[in-house]
Amino acid sequence: MAHISVVLPVHDEEAVLPELHRSLAAALGTISPDYEILFVDDGSRDRSWEVIEALGRADRRVRALRFSRNFGQHYSITAGLDCCDGDWVVVMDSDLQDRPEEIGNLYAKAQEGFDVVVARRGRRRDALLKRIMSRLFYAVFSYLTETHYDSEVGNFRIVSRRVVENFRSVREQLRFFGGIVDWMGFPQTGIPVKHGERFAGRGTYNFRRLWRLAQDIVIAHSDKPLRLVVRFGFLISLVSFAYGVYVVWHALAHRVSVAGWSSLIASVYFLAGIVVSILGVIGIYLGRTFAEAKHRPLYIVRDRIGWDGVEDKRG
Repeated sequence: MAHISVVLPVHDEEAVLPELHRSLAAALGTISPDYEILFVDDGSRDRSWEVIEALGRADRRVRALRFSRNFGQHYSITAGLDCCDGDWVVVMDSDLQDRPEEIGNLYAKAQEGFDVVVARRGRRRDALLKRIMSRLFYAVFSYLTETHYDSEVGNFRIVSRRVVENFRSVREQLRFFGGIVDWMGFPQTGIPVKHGERFAGRGTYNFRRLWRLAQDIVIAHSDKPLRLVVRFGFLISLVSFAYGVYVVWHALAHRVSVAGWSSLIASVYFLAGIVVSILGVIGIYLGRTFAEAKHRPLYIVRDRIGWDGVEDKRG
């Protein structure tokens, strides 16, 4: 059993992996010689798996899983946490923007009695649009879930073994690693870290994928959108009722006939749009409930490295 494990979701990072392994080995060696590096290949389309295989042959402390297809970053993290052996587990991205040199600082802070130590990225080295979208998402997420989620915190953190064991018991289909860990409520703190430049290649998250992830995360952690549409429905009804009272009063007080088929049709279409929107929100929640009811595995492992004679672990 390792003293410290590092879980790394990988998607199309073949150019980064050799330098990532070198940096991790140097950083972890200063903490303990008993460590493991666990790569989870999330359906890469490049030669990432071949590079990981070569690293595994050269270093017995490298273990790896390869998904049958692309399941998503948070499912990769889940698989890594399902399979890691460390007393302490570091979760980080594999593009070297999460700097391995900061692991020692996270570990040292954890020894003060914290089960979770998150890395706070003060100055992010991402594109301006991505930074703006990230801050907007976390602001909306905090509002809808009625929690405070720090926009400077990503997946990069160290967690204790008991956090990992409890995380494994949470098998809901919609995964958000940081949100689940926060929900557990174990003693947590954060430290400032330097956010690195991407070593090579480009990020694989586009706007569409980020929007879909954000939608899934909010639905998984909050029913506030449902409560908001109910309030909005009552507000529309109240405004409509008040306007109806005004129209009747105006007709009686000024002895004028009530006309305006165009305004009536516009009102009907407006209310119909509201109803469809509300039904759409409800339908999304019902769809996610149906997905949970099917009890499909969270991920499927195609290949593995470092588990000779051991049956594959699946979601």
